[in-house]
Amino acid sequence: MNHQVKPPQDNLTKVMEFVLLGFADMPHLQWFLFGLFLIIYIIILMSNGTIFLITKMDPALQSPMYFFLANYSFLEICYVSTTFPRMLMNLGTQRRRISLVACATQMYFFFTFGSTECLLLAVMAYDRFVAICNPLHYPLVMNHRVCIQLVTGSWATGIPVQIGQTYQIFSLPFCGSKQINHFFCDIPQILKLACGDTFVNEMLVYILSVLFVMVPFLLILGSYSKIIFIILKLPSATSQAKAFSTCSSHLMVVMLFFGSGIIAYLRPNTRHSEGNDKVLSLFYTILTPVFNPMIYSLRNKDVKIALRKLLCK
Repeated sequence: MNHQVKPPQDNLTKVMEFVLLGFADMPHLQWFLFGLFLIIYIIILMSNGTIFLITKMDPALQSPMYFFLANYSFLEICYVSTTFPRMLMNLGTQRRRISLVACATQMYFFFTFGSTECLLLAVMAYDRFVAICNPLHYPLVMNHRVCIQLVTGSWATGIPVQIGQTYQIFSLPFCGSKQINHFFCDIPQILKLACGDTFVNEMLVYILSVLFVMVPFLLILGSYSKIIFIILKLPSATSQAKAFSTCSSHLMVVMLFFGSGIIAYLRPNTRHSEGNDKVLSLFYTILTPVFNPMIYSLRNKDVKIALRKLLCK
Protein backbone atom coordinates (compact mmCIF):
# COMPACT_ATOMS: atom_id res chain seq x y z
CA MET A 1 0.00 0.00 0.00
CA ASN A 2 1.16 3.49 -0.83
CA HIS A 3 0.32 5.36 2.34
CA GLN A 4 1.65 8.86 2.66
CA VAL A 5 4.00 10.39 5.20
CA LYS A 6 2.70 13.42 7.02
CA PRO A 7 4.60 16.60 6.04
CA PRO A 8 5.74 19.22 8.53
CA GLN A 9 2.82 21.11 10.09
CA ASP A 10 4.08 24.41 8.62
CA ASN A 11 3.48 23.12 5.08
CA LEU A 12 -0.16 22.23 5.73
CA THR A 13 -2.88 24.47 4.35
CA LYS A 14 -6.40 23.87 5.53
CA VAL A 15 -8.59 22.76 2.63
CA MET A 16 -12.20 23.91 2.92
CA GLU A 17 -13.38 22.76 -0.52
CA PHE A 18 -12.49 20.43 -3.36
CA VAL A 19 -12.85 20.56 -7.14
CA LEU A 20 -14.66 17.64 -8.79
CA LEU A 21 -13.03 17.44 -12.22
CA GLY A 22 -15.57 14.89 -13.45
CA PHE A 23 -15.35 14.85 -17.26
CA ALA A 24 -13.37 18.09 -17.60
CA ASP A 25 -10.88 16.25 -19.84
CA MET A 26 -13.64 16.15 -22.51
CA PRO A 27 -14.51 19.88 -22.86
CA HIS A 28 -16.26 19.52 -26.22
CA LEU A 29 -18.65 16.87 -24.86
CA GLN A 30 -19.89 18.69 -21.76
CA TRP A 31 -23.40 19.48 -23.05
CA PHE A 32 -23.72 16.10 -24.75
CA LEU A 33 -22.82 14.38 -21.47
CA PHE A 34 -25.21 16.66 -19.58
CA GLY A 35 -28.08 15.67 -21.90
CA LEU A 36 -27.13 11.98 -21.84
CA PHE A 37 -26.86 11.74 -18.05
CA LEU A 38 -30.03 13.79 -17.57
CA ILE A 39 -31.97 11.35 -19.78
CA ILE A 40 -30.42 8.38 -17.94
CA TYR A 41 -31.30 9.91 -14.56
CA ILE A 42 -34.91 10.51 -15.61
CA ILE A 43 -35.16 6.93 -16.94
CA ILE A 44 -33.80 5.55 -13.65
CA LEU A 45 -36.22 7.62 -11.57
CA MET A 46 -39.26 6.80 -13.71
CA SER A 47 -38.55 3.08 -14.23
CA ASN A 48 -37.59 2.30 -10.63
CA GLY A 49 -40.42 4.52 -9.40
CA THR A 50 -42.87 2.60 -11.59
CA ILE A 51 -41.71 -0.75 -10.23
CA PHE A 52 -42.01 0.57 -6.68
CA LEU A 53 -45.51 1.85 -7.42
CA ILE A 54 -46.90 -1.29 -9.05
CA THR A 55 -45.45 -3.60 -6.39
CA LYS A 56 -47.25 -1.54 -3.74
CA MET A 57 -50.56 -1.16 -5.61
CA ASP A 58 -51.13 -4.49 -7.37
CA PRO A 59 -52.65 -7.21 -5.12
CA ALA A 60 -50.94 -9.93 -7.21
CA LEU A 61 -47.51 -8.60 -6.24
CA GLN A 62 -47.95 -8.75 -2.46
CA SER A 63 -45.35 -11.45 -1.83
CA PRO A 64 -41.90 -11.35 -0.17
CA MET A 65 -40.14 -11.38 -3.55
CA TYR A 66 -41.90 -8.19 -4.67
CA PHE A 67 -41.63 -6.63 -1.23
CA PHE A 68 -37.84 -6.90 -1.56
CA LEU A 69 -38.02 -5.69 -5.17
CA ALA A 70 -39.96 -2.59 -4.10
CA ASN A 71 -37.32 -1.79 -1.48
CA TYR A 72 -34.56 -2.39 -4.00
CA SER A 73 -36.15 -0.05 -6.55
CA PHE A 74 -36.59 2.68 -3.91
CA LEU A 75 -32.97 2.14 -2.83
CA GLU A 76 -31.77 2.57 -6.43
CA ILE A 77 -33.52 5.96 -6.59
CA CYS A 78 -31.77 7.06 -3.38
CA TYR A 79 -28.45 5.62 -4.56
CA VAL A 80 -28.29 7.45 -7.89
CA SER A 81 -29.56 10.67 -6.31
CA THR A 82 -26.36 10.95 -4.26
CA THR A 83 -24.24 11.44 -7.40
CA PHE A 84 -26.39 12.44 -10.41
CA PRO A 85 -27.67 15.89 -9.30
CA ARG A 86 -24.16 17.11 -8.42
CA MET A 87 -22.71 15.64 -11.62
CA LEU A 88 -25.42 17.30 -13.74
CA MET A 89 -24.93 20.63 -11.97
CA ASN A 90 -21.18 20.49 -12.58
CA LEU A 91 -21.67 19.67 -16.27
CA GLY A 92 -24.31 22.36 -16.73
CA THR A 93 -22.64 25.20 -14.85
CA GLN A 94 -18.96 24.20 -15.16
CA ARG A 95 -18.63 25.15 -11.47
CA ARG A 96 -16.98 22.10 -10.07
CA ARG A 97 -16.29 23.27 -6.52
CA ILE A 98 -17.71 21.24 -3.65
CA SER A 99 -17.34 22.12 0.03
CA LEU A 100 -15.71 19.77 2.50
CA VAL A 101 -19.04 19.22 4.28
CA ALA A 102 -20.92 18.54 1.02
CA CYS A 103 -18.21 16.12 -0.08
CA ALA A 104 -18.33 14.25 3.23
CA THR A 105 -22.15 14.14 3.08
CA GLN A 106 -22.13 12.77 -0.46
CA MET A 107 -19.55 10.13 0.47
CA TYR A 108 -21.52 9.06 3.54
CA PHE A 109 -24.83 8.62 1.73
CA PHE A 110 -23.23 6.98 -1.31
CA PHE A 111 -21.51 4.28 0.73
CA THR A 112 -24.44 3.86 3.12
CA PHE A 113 -26.79 3.18 0.20
CA GLY A 114 -24.11 1.05 -1.47
CA SER A 115 -23.74 -1.09 1.66
CA THR A 116 -27.52 -1.43 1.86
CA GLU A 117 -27.65 -2.56 -1.76
CA CYS A 118 -25.06 -5.29 -1.15
CA LEU A 119 -26.99 -6.62 1.85
CA LEU A 120 -30.38 -6.33 0.15
CA LEU A 121 -29.17 -8.29 -2.88
CA ALA A 122 -28.01 -11.03 -0.48
CA VAL A 123 -31.46 -11.00 1.17
CA MET A 124 -33.11 -11.31 -2.25
CA ALA A 125 -30.87 -14.28 -3.07
CA TYR A 126 -31.85 -15.92 0.24
CA ASP A 127 -35.52 -15.36 -0.61
CA ARG A 128 -35.08 -17.18 -3.94
CA PHE A 129 -33.12 -19.95 -2.19
CA VAL A 130 -35.95 -20.60 0.27
CA ALA A 131 -38.62 -20.33 -2.46
CA ILE A 132 -36.93 -22.90 -4.72
CA CYS A 133 -35.14 -25.20 -2.28
CA ASN A 134 -37.79 -25.23 0.48
CA PRO A 135 -41.07 -24.28 -1.24
CA LEU A 136 -43.32 -25.94 1.37
CA HIS A 137 -41.73 -23.95 4.20
CA TYR A 138 -41.49 -20.70 2.23
CA PRO A 139 -44.63 -18.99 3.66
CA LEU A 140 -43.51 -19.86 7.19
CA VAL A 141 -39.84 -18.92 6.81
CA MET A 142 -40.39 -15.72 4.83
CA ASN A 143 -43.32 -14.35 6.81
CA HIS A 144 -44.05 -10.63 6.97
CA ARG A 145 -42.20 -10.09 10.26
CA VAL A 146 -39.04 -11.78 8.95
CA CYS A 147 -39.19 -9.75 5.73
CA ILE A 148 -39.45 -6.50 7.70
CA GLN A 149 -36.50 -7.52 9.90
CA LEU A 150 -34.32 -8.44 6.92
CA VAL A 151 -35.04 -5.17 5.12
CA THR A 152 -34.59 -3.07 8.27
CA GLY A 153 -31.29 -4.79 8.98
CA SER A 154 -30.10 -4.15 5.41
CA TRP A 155 -30.93 -0.44 5.64
CA ALA A 156 -29.64 0.12 9.19
CA THR A 157 -26.41 -1.92 9.32
CA GLY A 158 -24.29 0.42 7.23
CA ILE A 159 -25.35 3.67 8.93
CA PRO A 160 -23.05 3.63 12.02
CA VAL A 161 -20.22 2.02 10.06
CA GLN A 162 -20.25 4.68 7.34
CA ILE A 163 -20.57 7.50 9.90
CA GLY A 164 -17.35 6.23 11.51
CA GLN A 165 -15.52 5.76 8.22
CA THR A 166 -16.53 9.18 6.85
CA TYR A 167 -15.54 10.91 10.10
CA GLN A 168 -12.17 9.15 10.13
CA ILE A 169 -11.39 10.08 6.51
CA PHE A 170 -12.38 13.73 6.83
CA SER A 171 -10.47 14.08 10.08
CA LEU A 172 -7.28 13.72 8.04
CA PRO A 173 -5.33 16.87 7.10
CA PHE A 174 -5.60 17.83 3.41
CA CYS A 175 -3.03 19.91 1.58
CA GLY A 176 -1.66 20.58 -1.88
CA SER A 177 -4.00 19.76 -4.74
CA LYS A 178 -7.75 20.13 -4.17
CA GLN A 179 -8.67 18.44 -7.45
CA ILE A 180 -10.61 15.17 -7.36
CA ASN A 181 -10.34 13.43 -10.73
CA HIS A 182 -13.78 11.86 -10.42
CA PHE A 183 -17.45 12.79 -10.75
CA PHE A 184 -18.22 12.19 -7.06
CA CYS A 185 -16.37 12.09 -3.73
CA ASP A 186 -15.01 8.55 -3.79
CA ILE A 187 -12.78 7.24 -1.02
CA PRO A 188 -9.61 6.35 -3.03
CA GLN A 189 -9.51 9.81 -4.64
CA ILE A 190 -10.07 11.61 -1.31
CA LEU A 191 -7.29 9.60 0.38
CA LYS A 192 -4.89 10.63 -2.38
CA LEU A 193 -5.32 14.26 -1.28
CA ALA A 194 -4.64 13.56 2.40
CA CYS A 195 -1.32 14.66 3.86
CA GLY A 196 -1.33 12.36 6.86
CA ASP A 197 -0.55 8.67 7.08
CA THR A 198 -3.53 6.97 5.40
CA PHE A 199 -2.53 3.36 6.13
CA VAL A 200 -5.24 2.87 8.78
CA ASN A 201 -7.88 4.38 6.48
CA GLU A 202 -6.85 2.18 3.58
CA MET A 203 -6.97 -0.92 5.78
CA LEU A 204 -10.44 0.08 6.98
CA VAL A 205 -11.61 0.43 3.37
CA TYR A 206 -10.38 -3.10 2.62
CA ILE A 207 -11.96 -4.55 5.77
CA LEU A 208 -15.34 -2.89 5.12
CA SER A 209 -15.20 -3.88 1.45
CA VAL A 210 -14.72 -7.50 2.49
CA LEU A 211 -17.57 -7.30 5.03
CA PHE A 212 -20.07 -5.42 2.87
CA VAL A 213 -19.08 -6.60 -0.61
CA MET A 214 -17.25 -9.93 -0.54
CA VAL A 215 -19.25 -11.60 2.26
CA PRO A 216 -22.69 -10.83 0.69
CA PHE A 217 -21.30 -11.82 -2.72
CA LEU A 218 -20.09 -15.19 -1.41
CA LEU A 219 -23.43 -15.76 0.35
CA ILE A 220 -25.22 -15.02 -2.93
CA LEU A 221 -22.95 -17.44 -4.82
CA GLY A 222 -23.58 -20.08 -2.15
CA SER A 223 -27.35 -19.59 -2.42
CA TYR A 224 -27.32 -19.81 -6.21
CA SER A 225 -25.05 -22.85 -6.28
CA LYS A 226 -27.64 -24.70 -4.16
CA ILE A 227 -30.46 -23.29 -6.30
CA ILE A 228 -28.81 -24.54 -9.51
CA PHE A 229 -28.22 -27.95 -7.92
CA ILE A 230 -31.93 -28.20 -7.04
CA ILE A 231 -33.02 -26.94 -10.48
CA LEU A 232 -30.92 -29.57 -12.27
CA LYS A 233 -32.78 -32.26 -10.29
CA LEU A 234 -36.20 -31.10 -11.51
CA PRO A 235 -37.91 -33.74 -13.66
CA SER A 236 -38.86 -31.67 -16.73
CA ALA A 237 -36.99 -29.21 -18.92
CA THR A 238 -39.95 -26.83 -18.68
CA SER A 239 -39.69 -26.70 -14.88
CA GLN A 240 -35.95 -26.13 -15.13
CA ALA A 241 -36.39 -23.29 -17.62
CA LYS A 242 -39.03 -21.59 -15.44
CA ALA A 243 -36.85 -21.82 -12.33
CA PHE A 244 -33.79 -20.52 -14.17
CA SER A 245 -35.83 -17.61 -15.56
CA THR A 246 -36.93 -16.65 -12.04
CA CYS A 247 -33.35 -16.40 -10.77
CA SER A 248 -31.35 -15.35 -13.82
CA SER A 249 -32.54 -11.72 -13.71
CA HIS A 250 -31.38 -11.32 -10.10
CA LEU A 251 -28.07 -13.01 -10.90
CA MET A 252 -27.44 -10.65 -13.83
CA VAL A 253 -27.85 -7.60 -11.57
CA VAL A 254 -25.62 -9.20 -8.92
CA MET A 255 -22.75 -9.95 -11.30
CA LEU A 256 -22.79 -6.45 -12.80
CA PHE A 257 -22.94 -4.64 -9.45
CA PHE A 258 -20.57 -6.80 -7.41
CA GLY A 259 -18.10 -7.42 -10.24
CA SER A 260 -17.38 -3.73 -10.78
CA GLY A 261 -17.46 -2.98 -7.04
CA ILE A 262 -14.94 -5.72 -6.17
CA ILE A 263 -12.53 -4.55 -8.86
CA ALA A 264 -12.90 -0.91 -7.76
CA TYR A 265 -12.33 -1.33 -4.01
CA LEU A 266 -10.44 -4.58 -3.50
CA ARG A 267 -7.66 -4.37 -6.04
CA PRO A 268 -4.19 -3.16 -4.86
CA ASN A 269 -3.58 0.60 -4.76
CA THR A 270 -0.72 0.26 -7.21
CA ARG A 271 -3.25 -0.76 -9.87
CA HIS A 272 -5.54 2.20 -9.28
CA SER A 273 -5.90 4.39 -12.36
CA GLU A 274 -8.10 7.49 -12.13
CA GLY A 275 -9.42 6.91 -15.65
CA ASN A 276 -10.24 3.27 -14.94
CA ASP A 277 -11.84 4.22 -11.60
CA LYS A 278 -14.25 6.54 -13.39
CA VAL A 279 -15.17 3.87 -15.94
CA LEU A 280 -15.72 1.26 -13.23
CA SER A 281 -17.82 3.73 -11.23
CA LEU A 282 -20.11 4.18 -14.22
CA PHE A 283 -20.96 0.46 -14.01
CA TYR A 284 -22.17 0.41 -10.41
CA THR A 285 -23.56 3.96 -10.28
CA ILE A 286 -25.36 4.08 -13.65
CA LEU A 287 -25.63 0.76 -15.50
CA THR A 288 -27.02 -1.31 -12.62
CA PRO A 289 -29.83 1.17 -11.76
CA VAL A 290 -30.68 1.43 -15.49
CA PHE A 291 -30.72 -2.32 -16.12
CA ASN A 292 -32.46 -3.27 -12.86
CA PRO A 293 -36.03 -2.27 -13.89
CA MET A 294 -35.55 -3.45 -17.48
CA ILE A 295 -34.33 -6.88 -16.38
CA TYR A 296 -37.04 -7.34 -13.77
CA SER A 297 -39.89 -6.04 -15.93
CA LEU A 298 -38.95 -7.62 -19.25
CA ARG A 299 -38.18 -11.03 -17.71
CA ASN A 300 -41.03 -11.17 -15.19
CA LYS A 301 -44.54 -12.04 -16.35
CA ASP A 302 -46.27 -10.80 -13.17
CA VAL A 303 -44.58 -7.39 -13.38
CA LYS A 304 -45.54 -7.01 -17.04
CA ILE A 305 -49.18 -7.86 -16.28
CA ALA A 306 -49.25 -5.37 -13.38
CA LEU A 307 -47.67 -2.71 -15.61
CA ARG A 308 -50.34 -3.24 -18.30
CA LYS A 309 -53.05 -2.86 -15.65
CA LEU A 310 -51.52 0.41 -14.47
CA LEU A 311 -51.21 1.80 -18.03
CA CYS A 312 -54.79 0.83 -18.89
CA LYS A 313 -56.30 2.70 -15.93
